[in-house]
Amino acid sequence: MADGTIGVGMLGYAFMGKAHSRAFREAAALHPPVVPRLVSISGRTAEKVEAARVEHGWAEATTDWREQVADERIGLFDNGGPNDLHAEPTIAAARAGKHVFCEKPLGRTAAESLEIWRAAAEAGIVHMCGFNYRFVPAVRLAREILEAGDLGELFHFRARYLQSWGVDAPPSWRFDRAAAGSGALGDLGAHIVDLGRYLIGEPVAVSAVVKTFVDGHEVDDTFAATVEFESGVVGTLEASRLATGRINHNTFEVNGSRGALSFDVERLNELQVAEGKWFRRVLVTEPEHPFMRFWWPPGHIVGWGDTFTHEIHHLLEAIAGEHDVAPHGATFEDGYRCAEVCDAIVRSAESGRRETIEYRERSE
Repeated sequence: MADGTIGVGMLGYAFMGKAHSRAFREAAALHPPVVPRLVSISGRTAEKVEAARVEHGWAEATTDWREQVADERIGLFDNGGPNDLHAEPTIAAARAGKHVFCEKPLGRTAAESLEIWRAAAEAGIVHMCGFNYRFVPAVRLAREILEAGDLGELFHFRARYLQSWGVDAPPSWRFDRAAAGSGALGDLGAHIVDLGRYLIGEPVAVSAVVKTFVDGHEVDDTFAATVEFESGVVGTLEASRLATGRINHNTFEVNGSRGALSFDVERLNELQVAEGKWFRRVLVTEPEHPFMRFWWPPGHIVGWGDTFTHEIHHLLEAIAGEHDVAPHGATFEDGYRCAEVCDAIVRSAESGRRETIEYRERSE
């Protein structure tokens, strides 16, 4: 980073590859303390990787992520590959001294996630897990309101993440247990578990139902759970990839003694705030609102892809030493703790009982 830049190598060229590539380009234009250079992109299929290289502005393409881990030009390894490729490449990159950014879920299980976290922590590098909804301006404003105590004593947190594409989807690694680890739980549920942790605090127990409906799917299609938080707040979590009519319905609500908050990602720039009996709409685009220093005059909204730009910019600032990844970014410890909650949801569904959540420490 002597020249004020950091070389980036990215694994993955599909959905997350596109989102992350755009975010690196956009973040570079926002004058971060270190500027990302897109050194190489990797994936399994040479023709597709080369097409992604051209489309997204990477200098080189390779079908072997190990080349990126060994490349001294690369200081940041971005893992946007399938879930079964999260552990080995991320651990190898960390042990090679590279900072690492890995998409969620961090691992297919809590045990795998713990291994990734421990390796990154032992390497002493900067690490972040890709929970991009922490970087929605309205979500960050919700956190500020909660930290200020404006809602009074908190009672309830409820969240749901509903999509419909799984009803008649073609075969995919996302339905394979060995590749994905879980279905709606890890794909969608992990996001709302993380939002619960970010906004309310640590879950301590869950009771859940997890179910697969579609023949040929080895993973769950839907789940519903009640959750108890360390603070005493109670909540519900629900996710499905079979919610006909729902495209990307990610929403949460927090209820307290003096007010409430409500958010829906399909109305990304709005936060509903109740300070009495009625909710009012807050359009989160004012100069004092989170992230608005990067963008436009009031009333000019930002988009879903910009959450990744905020996330990458935050990571670059952390690499430069301006602040830690936590508490606003999700570290690998956050990714691990989220996985423990997801594993407890599975255990509860299997046992038919309330399951407590035990978090392991890095040094255990």
